[in-house]
Amino acid sequence: MIVTVTCNPSVDYVMRMEDVTLGGLNRAKEIYAYPGGKGINVARVCTTLGAKTKALGFVGGFTGAYIRDWVKKEGIQEEFLGVEEMTRINVKVKHMEETELNGTSGTIPEETVANLQKQLAEVSAEDIVVFAGSLPDDMKEKGYKRFVKQVATKKAKWVLDTNGPELIELLPYQPLLIKPNHHELAEAFGVDIASIDEAIPYAKELVDKGAQHVIVSFAGQGALCVTEDKILRATAPKGTVKNSVGAGDSLVAGFLTAYQRGDSLKEAFRQGVAAGSATAFSNGFCTKEHVAQLKREIVLT
Repeated sequence: MIVTVTCNPSVDYVMRMEDVTLGGLNRAKEIYAYPGGKGINVARVCTTLGAKTKALGFVGGFTGAYIRDWVKKEGIQEEFLGVEEMTRINVKVKHMEETELNGTSGTIPEETVANLQKQLAEVSAEDIVVFAGSLPDDMKEKGYKRFVKQVATKKAKWVLDTNGPELIELLPYQPLLIKPNHHELAEAFGVDIASIDEAIPYAKELVDKGAQHVIVSFAGQGALCVTEDKILRATAPKGTVKNSVGAGDSLVAGFLTAYQRGDSLKEAFRQGVAAGSATAFSNGFCTKEHVAQLKREIVLT
């Protein structure tokens, strides 16, 4: 099973505007809302692509209930832990460019965090656990390390998709996959990275430090996948970008779904890039049919 952990989820409320006037009344042309949080995004796409998926994390209030109901309807096994404060709302205003107004995260009691650890104690070597996204403010000091150490002792494979120092600090625990984009990779090493060729030595260093697979996404330039003995480059399929939200999470989900069913590294990487692109070319998330179509367009070298 693929188990996702989303400690800081949200309800993303999207407003498409014909015009925006600061200080005045603005009316949306179109609105829609959906569950947010990188782990939830991964769970949704994994389920779409046929993987059995369980979603863990913390939710509260009417927004938390909205998230529970949504993921259940999509066939995801949810075992979110309830908290008193309502799950945050992130507002995304789409006009010319996208403006994001992110809500603040609530407080997670230590006893609730301990209950998440009890849930993670039940994973097995057959599972892949995905830790994705930011942490609530009161959890940042201890970070993901306590969860990663616990999962590693159970011999479960694990994935980390976050930015900041932990991207490097947790590599000795040998993640199955990390997926920085080229901006996050550059930030991790304090350098500028403008091309896939420039990213290769830094991705190799992440592998040397413990990562089993490193995928670096470059939007329209394609993507890079580095392992201990392989370096793969994927072209980006052609399409019109409509949505930047969840494309990286879809790449992770596409890769993991193929990896779990035993596909080759090339096919897993190809499906990951196709899933990320299909989401970027859609107003929502990718569909299985769109991913299959785009896979045929991707060239690997």
